[in-house]
Amino acid sequence: MSTGVALDSGVLADRYRRHFGGGRAALGRLIGDLAEVESSGASITVADGRRVLDFGGYGVYLLGHRHPSVVEAVCAQVRRHPMASRVFLDPVSAGAAAALAEVTPVGLDLVHFVNSGAEATECALKLARAQGKTTVITTRGGFHGKTLGALSVTANAVLQQPFRPLLPQVMEVAFGDPAELEEALRQTGGHGCFIVEPVQGEGGVNVPPPGYLRAAADLCRRYEALLIVDEIQTGLGRLGCWWGVDAERVTPDLLLVGKGLSGGVMPIAAVVATPEAYAPFARDPYLHTSTFAGSPAACAAAHAAIDVIRDEDLPARAAELGDHLLAGIRTAVDRHGGGRVTQVRGRGLLLGLEMASSGLVGELFLNLLERDILANHSLNAADVLRLTPPAILTAEEVELFLRAFTEALVDLTLT
Repeated sequence: MSTGVALDSGVLADRYRRHFGGGRAALGRLIGDLAEVESSGASITVADGRRVLDFGGYGVYLLGHRHPSVVEAVCAQVRRHPMASRVFLDPVSAGAAAALAEVTPVGLDLVHFVNSGAEATECALKLARAQGKTTVITTRGGFHGKTLGALSVTANAVLQQPFRPLLPQVMEVAFGDPAELEEALRQTGGHGCFIVEPVQGEGGVNVPPPGYLRAAADLCRRYEALLIVDEIQTGLGRLGCWWGVDAERVTPDLLLVGKGLSGGVMPIAAVVATPEAYAPFARDPYLHTSTFAGSPAACAAAHAAIDVIRDEDLPARAAELGDHLLAGIRTAVDRHGGGRVTQVRGRGLLLGLEMASSGLVGELFLNLLERDILANHSLNAADVLRLTPPAILTAEEVELFLRAFTEALVDLTLT
């Protein structure tokens, strides 16, 4: 029986051209037609046997790849009952919902599982609409997904343009600026909602000034607006705390969760809400449904991931690792940056390097890949290289990265 895996690079590249299109095939060529065939811990194995340290993954792999507790939970569930009838009560999804509510801010008890972060955004926007919140305020540089509703609040004109007209009554404000937010909220007449990330990921790892989220929450209450906090990338420990809202003791009306909720094994995301914000769906559970959302197999992964994050204290580990990596990167940049890295910033294990030009991002990405380090670009900030490493890194892997990064930076300044 064919597994669908073609290890010959020529065959694989041809399949990409024929079935995924020329653009995706060209991106593959740019990085040498590398094919990923296996993963474990902090590394991905490519077809030629090289092990690549994964500092990319767009925030998914906080637990690393194939964490044994998550894999065991999913495999056991698949053998027992992977998909639900959606008619009978499902103890697995209910258990995962209870586990998620236990670790979210107090007051967020209602859970709606979906398959992806973009779907979580769609769900939240529909909940807002169902309560008369028809004007949506988003932030410049904010990223919330690419489905039609989510794209409407993703502030990227290049991604939006082919699909206009998008949702009406969407306003953009500066990230980190309460005064501009207040002016926008004043215009909504009590019919608004505000969607925001604690730290902008795709926007280039933009960290707001202290007190911003608290001020935003207070303003939303004052102007009767619904507050949606998108923690799809930042939540579940990545910033060095369970949630980005924790430091300012903010409880949003709707919290978007994803990426790390998968445990790096099964696609799953969620909206966690207050009873008031969730009321339309609580009254009519058929207002917003999805055939595959909240399957037993996916919920087994989510429940196991939450247990691992808690039992292994990964938020604290992310804080410790993040401080060490940030200091090491800044030291290397100070010594070898040559003006090509203009700023290093981040919180926990969400780190960004702003470069003097977008072309330098591509060069540094390839320099790192030559040294078996995988990084990410930022969709809403072409001049920022983003690092989202796992919280299970060993001391040896951290030092391996810092050596490779220093070498890649030296090569960059010599070109």
